[in-house]
Amino acid sequence: MKVEITPSKCSGSVHLPPSKSMSHRAIICASLAKGTSVISNVAFSDDILVTIAGMRQLGANIDIKDDTVTIQGINTFTNFNANQEVFCKESGSTLRFFVPIFSLTNKPVAFTGENRLLKRPQKIYEDLFKEKGLSYTQNEHEIAIEGSLLPGSYSLPGDVSSQFISGLLFALPLLQGDSTIQIQAPYESQSYVDLTLEMLERFGIDVHYSDPYTLRIPGNQSYKPNNYTIEGDYSQAGFFAVLGAINNDLTITGLNHDSKQGDKEIIQILKDFNVHVTPVPFGYHIQKAQLKPATINLENCPDLGPILNVLQMYCLGESTMINAARLRLKESDRILAMETELKKCGVAITSTKDTITVHGTSTYQGACELVGHKDHRIVMALAVAATCMKQKVVIDEAEYINKSYPTFFEDLESVGIEVKKLDA
Repeated sequence: MKVEITPSKCSGSVHLPPSKSMSHRAIICASLAKGTSVISNVAFSDDILVTIAGMRQLGANIDIKDDTVTIQGINTFTNFNANQEVFCKESGSTLRFFVPIFSLTNKPVAFTGENRLLKRPQKIYEDLFKEKGLSYTQNEHEIAIEGSLLPGSYSLPGDVSSQFISGLLFALPLLQGDSTIQIQAPYESQSYVDLTLEMLERFGIDVHYSDPYTLRIPGNQSYKPNNYTIEGDYSQAGFFAVLGAINNDLTITGLNHDSKQGDKEIIQILKDFNVHVTPVPFGYHIQKAQLKPATINLENCPDLGPILNVLQMYCLGESTMINAARLRLKESDRILAMETELKKCGVAITSTKDTITVHGTSTYQGACELVGHKDHRIVMALAVAATCMKQKVVIDEAEYINKSYPTFFEDLESVGIEVKKLDA
């Protein structure tokens, strides 16, 4: 699908969708609890739907009505059908959370996906499984495992993806003995592990730090059912927050001011760039600003990378993004993707392995066709960038927003941005 963005001013307010990160975690914890849980304010993006489908395969009874998910948790893992593959589509979170959990069936399990999913780094699990004497094989078509994880000591690098740590945290409390996870410095994206710990606590699981790099996980625990309402998504808030900063004043709502989401860092980053941000009930008012250059540290908020490149391009002078290397390992190489597309718009952008430097200006011509690189966050970032150009911009592969934010273009239109879908 292609969309055409006509330069136009935004105004009013937009209500952000619920957090994808928290939705994954709540659905998994509720599915592992013996009893009934109700999870409300859920948005059914492709990623969330594959997590729901996978937990159903594992044995959870999940009923969807409007934005509410009622979950009768798994009583036993023995009913899992090992002859049926577990399809994770493009969801890295789903795959990396599922591998340790599905190992508890002690049956052969095959995980499949599409596009770049099985090309993204998974070697951490391969090494852990082989270290424990378990079967783990991977090719371009599937990841196949067999054998249950064992209680004990695990050591993981902290600079690849926090999703491996979270995946273990879901499974290890259910084992018959205690475990520890030793995280090798540098420990990046800790905020996502903190979200997992918060959700585990809500569902009755005790995990704690014994020191800043060691997590202790008592065994023989059981998940307790719990009702939970998903808070708004700061990752998606980033797109509209930057829109307000570069285009016109905008209010974003549906957010928890006390959230532990790492992407809440968008608020401080905007302030660093001279944007005036005012808290309002359940959200923020963003004022269009004369942006001033600052350094962006992506260590704990990598998903904000593409939209912050847009902030950089409209900031007069040179700004640099650091600790960005993990952007190269996402649904696309997000550094290469943004560099390629923004250069088509006339942006002076350069990169190294883990930095992005932009010499920004206030206006760009537009009148070009851009490609989304089969990546939801690239599509959405380019759409925001296009709103402030002089002429219309066409973005191909726009359908990939369905991975995380299916109503993105409708929400853009709701605040005054002219969006035209050119083909189905």
